[in-house]
Amino acid sequence: MDIPKDTLGLVTAFTVSGITHLVKPEVFEPLMPETLPKHREIILASGVAELACAAGILHPRTRRAAGWASAALLVLVFPGNVKQAADAQKTRNTTYQRATLARLPVQLPLIRAALKVARG
Repeated sequence: MDIPKDTLGLVTAFTVSGITHLVKPEVFEPLMPETLPKHREIILASGVAELACAAGILHPRTRRAAGWASAALLVLVFPGNVKQAADAQKTRNTTYQRATLARLPVQLPLIRAALKVARG
């Protein structure tokens, strides 16, 4: 399989995150806006979506569509990452504060990689 390194990184990130969503959904509860209903169901569905994107990227026939879906998914979950980082700043846990802030700029290269996949 001839897949660029940044694309494999995206597949790996989606696979690890997707599995974590399904196995330990409580990790993602701090990202959920209070206004959304059924947090657990949304978290599980997003894990399935991440795994579907990862699988789709690996197959040549679905790669482009999965690239667009991956970029959309990353954009859609970004506000949750911002919420978590903002909430973390209200705690006294500096490691948590730094980790949630450091996570934000990582989204950009992931979105870029997804768009690269989408554009072929």
